[in-house]
Amino acid sequence: MKKSLTTAYKHMRRTPYQALAAIVVLTLTFFIAALYFLVMAGSEQILHYFETRPQVTVFFKDDAADDQIQKVQEKLSQTPGVSETKFISKDEALSIYRKENQDDPLLLEMVTADILPASLEISASDVTYFREIASAVTGQPGVEEVVYQEDVITALTSWTRAIRISGIALVGFLALTSILIILIIIGLRISARRTEIEILRLLGATQWYILGPFLVEGVSYGVLGAFFAWGAAYLVLLYSTPFLVSFLGDIPLLPVPFLFMFVLLLGMLIFGTVIGSIASLLAARRFIR
Repeated sequence: MKKSLTTAYKHMRRTPYQALAAIVVLTLTFFIAALYFLVMAGSEQILHYFETRPQVTVFFKDDAADDQIQKVQEKLSQTPGVSETKFISKDEALSIYRKENQDDPLLLEMVTADILPASLEISASDVTYFREIASAVTGQPGVEEVVYQEDVITALTSWTRAIRISGIALVGFLALTSILIILIIIGLRISARRTEIEILRLLGATQWYILGPFLVEGVSYGVLGAFFAWGAAYLVLLYSTPFLVSFLGDIPLLPVPFLFMFVLLLGMLIFGTVIGSIASLLAARRFIR
């Protein structure tokens, strides 16, 4: 192993521009992969956040009786997909309104509990139940209006699916490009040392002794590219965190825990090792037979 590491380092030092080209291409590949993974994880977290919020709101008429509200709650308890219900009285609605508009005294003076409707906030276990839940309570005695956020969740789901598909396609294309770059560079290395390799084989050298340095070189490209890309992605995330926090508002997405980034680094290093190994073995397959 020590001999392979030393020989691989000599190969990279003698042709630094080829090594730099491979590292730059792999860094770009893993940088885009890291950003894609972060965006994908963030999208899933945002979608989960909205899915766990009350998504269906039932507003009651001002003259709705307690027994009418009770019947609506009983009906919802028998409706599939309902995970949680929460009744908001007029006084509670006023408290929420005052908290949300505490910086505007004029709005606070104009609103009293009498003009705010009592409501029932409903959380669904899945977005597919929105329409069924809304239909179950629409038109019930005492119900004035039913509002649900099906369009918001549907849009988020569509965006998440689109990001997943396009990201996988892009990362796959870049990974294939990286493999081809390493394959070409390692192939040039092998071709330039064909005579030396033949002499080593005549002297009884094992296949690992001959091909080990090329395999180590390919793995080194993958590992270095993954590490540099992770560092660049982490810096971008750190510098963009203040803007994202203000943009996302109450969504508890940031800051990203270091443990998550450490796991991402391990995954990228493993992926870089796999790409470098595959490319090196493909370039040297003629000597493995």
